Amino acid sequence: MNWDRIQGNWKQVTGHAKEQWGKLTDDDFDVVAGRRDQLAGKIQERYGVAKDEAEKQIAEWQRKATDSWFSTPSKRG
Repeated sequence: MNWDRIQGNWKQVTGHAKEQWGKLTDDDFDVVAGRRDQLAGKIQERYGVAKDEAEKQIAEWQRKATDSWFSTPSKRG
């Protein structure tokens, strides 16, 4: 999945990010606002891992991203 798409739809994917990184707070996710470098920094800070490990976790999470993460409920007319 393209990171630009993740960043542009950050509010929609935050739930999936919370499942992956439960130690991050809502405030952390607000600060990150979809910026990959900020997310890596917060993962490093909360989990005590090196930058390389944080980047690896993000890359794995990004690979799991599917179109269903971005789907919006259908509107009934």
